Amino acid sequence: MLPEINPGTFVNNRYQIQKLLGQGGFGRTYLVSDTQRFGDRCVLKEFVPANTKESLLCKARELFTREAKVLYQINHPQIPKFLAFFTENERLFIVQEYIDGQTYAELLSKRLSQEKKPFSEVEVLRWLLDILPVLDYLHQQNIIHRDIALDNIMLPRNYSQPVLIDFGVVKQKVSQLFSEDFNPGSVVGKVGYSPIEQISVGLCYPCSDLYALGVCAVVLLSGKMPDMLRDSLTLQWQWHSYVKVSHKFNRILEKMLAEDFRERYQSAAEILYELQSNGLTGNMGISLPYKEIQTQHNTTENLEFAKTRQPEEVRESQTETLIYLNPEFLENCQKKLATFVGPIASVLVKKTLLKYPQITPQELVEKLAESIPHPQKYQEFKNSIKIPLKSELKTATFQSQISSSKKVDSYSATSNSEFLQHCRQELVSSAGPFASFILDDTLAQNPQITPEELVEALAAKIPHNQRAQEFRKRIKLPGK
Repeated sequence: MLPEINPGTFVNNRYQIQKLLGQGGFGRTYLVSDTQRFGDRCVLKEFVPANTKESLLCKARELFTREAKVLYQINHPQIPKFLAFFTENERLFIVQEYIDGQTYAELLSKRLSQEKKPFSEVEVLRWLLDILPVLDYLHQQNIIHRDIALDNIMLPRNYSQPVLIDFGVVKQKVSQLFSEDFNPGSVVGKVGYSPIEQISVGLCYPCSDLYALGVCAVVLLSGKMPDMLRDSLTLQWQWHSYVKVSHKFNRILEKMLAEDFRERYQSAAEILYELQSNGLTGNMGISLPYKEIQTQHNTTENLEFAKTRQPEEVRESQTETLIYLNPEFLENCQKKLATFVGPIASVLVKKTLLKYPQITPQELVEKLAESIPHPQKYQEFKNSIKIPLKSELKTATFQSQISSSKKVDSYSATSNSEFLQHCRQELVSSAGPFASFILDDTLAQNPQITPEELVEALAAKIPHNQRAQEFRKRIKLPGK
């Protein structure tokens, strides 16, 4: 790793290093003064690749630029402003707004030291009401924080609302690129805060952020670190032994902290709705308008339910004619995408269609390509898709568009229980005790997956390349 940059040094002929704020496996964070902005203080984040091969450095710059553009698009008062990015002397840099304040880890420590008690239920409820809309904003932008922890949530001085810092999105991409063997499951997150699917195999969903936020909540309520709130042998949560909250709030926290990601809340908006509908915000004089917390499930049934809660003129506007993408094109997109990101491809296709019901074929390919972290594979996917001609397109209502996406899932099926058990047993020797979780998660994401696709999807989630190859060789496909 390249050496630390000394205080007083100028970076990019503009940012003068004041001091080192922190460092980790991905690089370092500095406090700097911007000499072109009258000495304004900024945060300079340096990502230092361990592998300095020129081919990888070139890809890193491309990837880094693409991810920096994602951060640049974020515009929220509770997220530090993204100011600049650049590369210099084989180092990758991001410049962000400096937040002068304390992290909630520091605030909790101070509270325990001075007042000898953690945060109250009312305080944590108010805190959740302040931070959940920030996560809802990010997730609607298809951005997952990946590193939610009390160290990454700050309370600025003279400011009443928390600020979310230190996104894991760039860390994730850089770690993937510079791992010894490119692995889509490269892990970013904090042990204790991040859920099992993220820590074990690198899978990350909006509900993974919500799980970590739930951990933050029980830490604030108990004053105990996450490892003290779990049984050391069974790893089951025992926070109830230290925390006494109302029955309604207890139920919400339990759902946020569900081990199986499918049993958690799937959006921050759902939690906000639950907090209000259960009357947990009433005693604080807080009222959130329905339109701001309306839940957004990725199912046709929930979309129809949402329509019934809207004015008649809004419902009518949603039935106007839209571009209709034929099932063959959608099926091809999903199959091609699955070779790069695994069985989650079906979820990505449906989610994109739901969010952009009037999307064109070219735009769909672009959106799906953004889910592929590796620059070369990103381009390979785009090149592999044949865009249908205008004459091949039809029109349909929004309902028909979503229905067509369901046809993608009808491609073949794996119903051989003996084959699934065989996969499970072989996966244990390659991926350890999380094998059952990996297999169940893969099948849940794509219940119509073929045996060949299942083997490839499971192999892609095995961290070591050699073990993944051995796993493929040991699996006997049905009928072969």
